[in-house]
Amino acid sequence: MTARVRRIGRTVALALLATVIAGSAGCVYLEVKERELVFRAVREDARTPAGVGIAYEDVWLRVPRLDEPGDERVHAWWVPAQGADTPTVLYLHGVRWSLGNNVFRIARWHELGFNVLAIDYRGFGASDGDLPSEAKVYADARAAWAEVMRREPRADQRFIYGHSLGAAVALDLAASTDAAAGVIADSGFTTLADVVAESFMPASLLVTQRFDALARARDLKMPALFVHGTADRIVPSAMSQRLYAAAPEPKRLLMIEGASHSNYGGVGLDDYRRAIHEFIDVAHEAMRARSALLTRG
Repeated sequence: MTARVRRIGRTVALALLATVIAGSAGCVYLEVKERELVFRAVREDARTPAGVGIAYEDVWLRVPRLDEPGDERVHAWWVPAQGADTPTVLYLHGVRWSLGNNVFRIARWHELGFNVLAIDYRGFGASDGDLPSEAKVYADARAAWAEVMRREPRADQRFIYGHSLGAAVALDLAASTDAAAGVIADSGFTTLADVVAESFMPASLLVTQRFDALARARDLKMPALFVHGTADRIVPSAMSQRLYAAAPEPKRLLMIEGASHSNYGGVGLDDYRRAIHEFIDVAHEAMRARSALLTRG
């Protein structure tokens, strides 16, 4: 970890401390202010996969409200791959922007030969809702996963991917199911409190949106691939190393030399593609071994 202040941690840490110093009463107020700072949602973005020449379908998923009756809608894109018998990945983005800002990464998965279901959590993009929360984000991911299973009946062809905070969401989902071939955690952190602690330790004690990816990594029921750039100034790459160490076998770790939080260019992109294809083979072998064990049992 370098001496540079991590952007997410600094923002949340200073705001939480300012709230306490100001004498703000009530845990609810503190949680709301924290959520406003953690989730940097963009509401509308005109960019779509069509802008880079990729066909897609708008999808709307119903998710029950957490605190009152009724449902809300989660907006998603279904991006079909070219050709038959292709794997499908659930794409989970991070704390900033919306689907429009993630077109280039979604296009990368399409280029790798995957069908992609990508969602905006509630409060992001065109999805319903106002202020996201950890509980809502997890619920949105589960609703999206049900849609992936509906579209792809073969468990060995389903994968879960998350970037940054999305990596924590992906690991939470993967720890709760064995109905996927593998999970890919890209530029992930151990816990949100750990990110805040890099800026100011006392403020980490006030974090309510825990996103405890480290605990979920220990509970994984499928192969995992952890990816991180060594020059990431938002989330230290050592956090992915800790996630990797905690996860059960089979697992893989790819550290991309000189890559930032969002950009894998040049040789790093070649390494990324190679690691994904090799991971597919690892995941399929693990599924075959598990099936054989169940058959013998």
